[in-house]
Amino acid sequence: MKDFLNALKTQRWDDHRYYHHSRINQTLHLISALSFLVAYGLLFKDPALAALVAWLVSMVSRQAGHFFFEPRGYDEVNQATHEHKEDIKVGYNLRRKVVLMALWVAAPLALWISPGLGGLVTPAESGAAYWHQVGMAWLALGVGGLLFRTVHLFFLQDIQTGLVWMTKILTDPFHDVMLYHKAPLFLLRGELVDPMVHARSH
Repeated sequence: MKDFLNALKTQRWDDHRYYHHSRINQTLHLISALSFLVAYGLLFKDPALAALVAWLVSMVSRQAGHFFFEPRGYDEVNQATHEHKEDIKVGYNLRRKVVLMALWVAAPLALWISPGLGGLVTPAESGAAYWHQVGMAWLALGVGGLLFRTVHLFFLQDIQTGLVWMTKILTDPFHDVMLYHKAPLFLLRGELVDPMVHARSH
Protein backbone atom coordinates (compact mmCIF):
# COMPACT_ATOMS: atom_id res chain seq x y z
CA MET A 1 0.00 0.00 0.00
CA LYS A 2 2.89 2.36 0.77
CA ASP A 3 4.36 1.77 -2.71
CA PHE A 4 0.92 2.40 -4.26
CA LEU A 5 0.46 5.69 -2.42
CA ASN A 6 3.98 6.83 -3.27
CA ALA A 7 3.36 6.03 -6.95
CA LEU A 8 0.06 7.95 -6.79
CA LYS A 9 1.86 10.94 -5.28
CA THR A 10 4.47 10.80 -8.05
CA GLN A 11 1.89 10.64 -10.84
CA ARG A 12 0.00 13.58 -9.34
CA TRP A 13 3.19 15.62 -8.93
CA ASP A 14 4.37 14.89 -12.48
CA ASP A 15 0.95 15.80 -13.87
CA HIS A 16 0.98 19.13 -12.02
CA ARG A 17 4.56 20.19 -12.74
CA TYR A 18 4.54 19.15 -16.40
CA TYR A 19 1.03 20.07 -17.57
CA HIS A 20 -0.41 22.86 -15.42
CA HIS A 21 1.73 25.97 -15.79
CA SER A 22 -1.02 28.23 -17.16
CA ARG A 23 -3.17 29.96 -14.55
CA ILE A 24 -6.05 29.86 -17.06
CA ASN A 25 -5.60 26.11 -17.37
CA GLN A 26 -5.52 25.79 -13.59
CA THR A 27 -8.70 27.87 -13.28
CA LEU A 28 -10.44 25.75 -15.91
CA HIS A 29 -9.33 22.65 -14.00
CA LEU A 30 -10.95 24.09 -10.88
CA ILE A 31 -14.21 24.59 -12.80
CA SER A 32 -13.84 21.09 -14.21
CA ALA A 33 -13.20 19.59 -10.78
CA LEU A 34 -16.21 21.27 -9.17
CA SER A 35 -18.52 20.18 -11.98
CA PHE A 36 -17.10 16.65 -11.82
CA LEU A 37 -18.02 16.55 -8.13
CA VAL A 38 -21.56 17.55 -9.10
CA ALA A 39 -21.53 14.77 -11.71
CA TYR A 40 -20.33 12.27 -9.10
CA GLY A 41 -23.32 13.17 -6.95
CA LEU A 42 -25.73 12.89 -9.88
CA LEU A 43 -24.30 9.52 -10.90
CA PHE A 44 -26.36 7.69 -8.28
CA LYS A 45 -29.58 9.51 -9.17
CA ASP A 46 -29.40 10.13 -12.92
CA PRO A 47 -26.39 8.55 -14.68
CA ALA A 48 -27.23 10.08 -18.07
CA LEU A 49 -27.45 13.61 -16.62
CA ALA A 50 -24.22 12.99 -14.71
CA ALA A 51 -22.48 12.12 -17.97
CA LEU A 52 -23.88 15.22 -19.70
CA VAL A 53 -22.50 17.43 -16.94
CA ALA A 54 -19.18 15.57 -16.93
CA TRP A 55 -18.64 15.80 -20.68
CA LEU A 56 -20.24 19.16 -21.54
CA VAL A 57 -18.82 21.11 -18.58
CA SER A 58 -16.06 19.15 -16.89
CA MET A 59 -14.30 17.65 -19.89
CA VAL A 60 -14.75 20.66 -22.17
CA SER A 61 -13.26 23.05 -19.61
CA ARG A 62 -10.48 20.63 -18.68
CA GLN A 63 -9.39 19.83 -22.22
CA ALA A 64 -9.75 23.44 -23.39
CA GLY A 65 -7.22 24.34 -20.74
CA HIS A 66 -4.74 21.82 -22.10
CA PHE A 67 -5.32 22.41 -25.81
CA PHE A 68 -5.56 26.20 -25.89
CA PHE A 69 -3.81 27.69 -22.88
CA GLU A 70 -1.03 25.41 -21.66
CA PRO A 71 2.41 26.52 -23.00
CA ARG A 72 3.97 24.12 -25.51
CA GLY A 73 7.43 25.61 -25.71
CA TYR A 74 10.51 24.43 -23.88
CA ASP A 75 9.73 23.82 -20.20
CA GLU A 76 12.45 25.67 -18.29
CA VAL A 77 11.11 24.51 -14.93
CA ASN A 78 11.52 20.82 -15.74
CA GLN A 79 14.18 21.15 -18.45
CA ALA A 80 12.01 19.24 -20.93
CA THR A 81 10.58 19.76 -24.39
CA HIS A 82 6.87 19.51 -25.08
CA GLU A 83 7.54 16.46 -27.27
CA HIS A 84 9.39 14.71 -24.44
CA LYS A 85 6.54 15.34 -22.02
CA GLU A 86 4.03 14.01 -24.54
CA ASP A 87 6.10 10.84 -25.00
CA ILE A 88 6.35 10.08 -21.27
CA LYS A 89 2.75 11.00 -20.42
CA VAL A 90 1.24 8.17 -18.39
CA GLY A 91 -2.37 8.88 -19.30
CA TYR A 92 -3.92 10.48 -22.36
CA ASN A 93 -1.49 12.78 -24.14
CA LEU A 94 -2.82 15.34 -26.66
CA ARG A 95 -2.82 12.84 -29.54
CA ARG A 96 -4.85 10.31 -27.58
CA LYS A 97 -7.15 13.07 -26.34
CA VAL A 98 -7.94 14.06 -29.93
CA VAL A 99 -9.16 10.51 -30.57
CA LEU A 100 -11.19 10.50 -27.35
CA MET A 101 -12.79 13.87 -28.11
CA ALA A 102 -13.53 12.78 -31.68
CA LEU A 103 -15.48 9.81 -30.29
CA TRP A 104 -17.24 12.19 -27.92
CA VAL A 105 -18.43 14.32 -30.84
CA ALA A 106 -19.29 11.26 -32.94
CA ALA A 107 -21.70 9.76 -30.38
CA PRO A 108 -24.48 12.39 -30.58
CA LEU A 109 -23.99 12.70 -34.35
CA ALA A 110 -24.45 8.96 -34.77
CA LEU A 111 -27.63 9.00 -32.66
CA TRP A 112 -28.93 11.98 -34.66
CA ILE A 113 -28.20 10.50 -38.08
CA SER A 114 -29.31 6.99 -37.16
CA PRO A 115 -31.61 7.18 -34.11
CA GLY A 116 -31.86 3.40 -33.76
CA LEU A 117 -28.19 2.73 -34.54
CA GLY A 118 -29.23 -0.16 -36.75
CA GLY A 119 -31.44 -1.72 -34.12
CA LEU A 120 -29.00 -1.40 -31.21
CA VAL A 121 -31.20 1.10 -29.34
CA THR A 122 -34.82 2.22 -29.37
CA PRO A 123 -35.10 5.43 -31.43
CA ALA A 124 -35.64 8.49 -29.24
CA GLU A 125 -39.13 9.96 -29.57
CA SER A 126 -38.37 13.28 -27.91
CA GLY A 127 -35.54 15.70 -27.27
CA ALA A 128 -35.27 14.55 -23.66
CA ALA A 129 -35.03 10.91 -24.75
CA TYR A 130 -32.36 11.82 -27.30
CA TRP A 131 -30.19 13.56 -24.70
CA HIS A 132 -30.72 10.68 -22.30
CA GLN A 133 -29.29 8.34 -24.94
CA VAL A 134 -26.40 10.72 -25.60
CA GLY A 135 -25.69 10.85 -21.88
CA MET A 136 -25.63 7.08 -21.59
CA ALA A 137 -23.37 6.85 -24.66
CA TRP A 138 -20.99 9.38 -23.13
CA LEU A 139 -21.06 7.50 -19.82
CA ALA A 140 -20.06 4.33 -21.65
CA LEU A 141 -17.31 6.25 -23.46
CA GLY A 142 -15.96 7.65 -20.19
CA VAL A 143 -15.92 4.28 -18.45
CA GLY A 144 -14.53 2.61 -21.56
CA GLY A 145 -11.78 5.21 -21.99
CA LEU A 146 -10.77 4.84 -18.35
CA LEU A 147 -10.66 1.04 -18.45
CA PHE A 148 -8.95 0.91 -21.85
CA ARG A 149 -6.00 3.07 -20.79
CA THR A 150 -5.78 1.29 -17.42
CA VAL A 151 -5.47 -2.13 -19.06
CA HIS A 152 -3.20 -0.65 -21.73
CA LEU A 153 -0.84 0.47 -18.96
CA PHE A 154 -0.88 -3.06 -17.53
CA PHE A 155 0.92 -4.17 -20.69
CA LEU A 156 2.99 -1.04 -21.35
CA GLN A 157 4.33 -0.81 -17.81
CA ASP A 158 2.78 -2.88 -15.02
CA ILE A 159 -0.49 -3.51 -13.19
CA GLN A 160 0.28 -1.10 -10.36
CA THR A 161 0.95 1.78 -12.76
CA GLY A 162 -2.42 1.20 -14.43
CA LEU A 163 -4.31 0.99 -11.14
CA VAL A 164 -2.52 4.03 -9.77
CA TRP A 165 -3.42 6.01 -12.89
CA MET A 166 -7.08 4.96 -12.65
CA THR A 167 -7.14 5.97 -8.98
CA LYS A 168 -5.56 9.30 -9.86
CA ILE A 169 -8.15 10.02 -12.56
CA LEU A 170 -11.09 9.15 -10.30
CA THR A 171 -9.78 11.27 -7.42
CA ASP A 172 -8.48 14.18 -9.53
CA PRO A 173 -11.60 16.32 -8.91
CA PHE A 174 -10.98 16.30 -5.15
CA HIS A 175 -7.24 16.88 -5.55
CA ASP A 176 -7.65 19.62 -8.17
CA VAL A 177 -9.95 21.66 -5.91
CA MET A 178 -7.26 21.62 -3.22
CA LEU A 179 -4.48 22.34 -5.71
CA TYR A 180 -6.05 25.06 -7.86
CA HIS A 181 -8.60 26.83 -5.66
CA LYS A 182 -6.43 29.97 -5.63
CA ALA A 183 -5.82 30.01 -9.41
CA PRO A 184 -8.69 32.47 -10.18
CA LEU A 185 -7.23 34.90 -7.63
CA PHE A 186 -3.82 34.77 -9.31
CA LEU A 187 -5.52 35.38 -12.66
CA LEU A 188 -7.31 38.43 -11.30
CA ARG A 189 -3.90 39.73 -10.23
CA GLY A 190 -2.73 39.39 -13.82
CA GLU A 191 -0.53 36.33 -13.38
CA LEU A 192 -1.01 34.18 -16.48
CA VAL A 193 1.73 31.64 -15.78
CA ASP A 194 2.48 29.89 -12.51
CA PRO A 195 6.14 30.63 -11.65
CA MET A 196 6.32 27.07 -10.26
CA VAL A 197 8.74 28.08 -7.52
CA HIS A 198 7.76 24.95 -5.60
CA ALA A 199 8.66 22.79 -8.62
CA ARG A 200 11.99 24.57 -9.20
CA SER A 201 13.08 23.89 -5.64
CA HIS A 202 11.74 20.35 -5.54
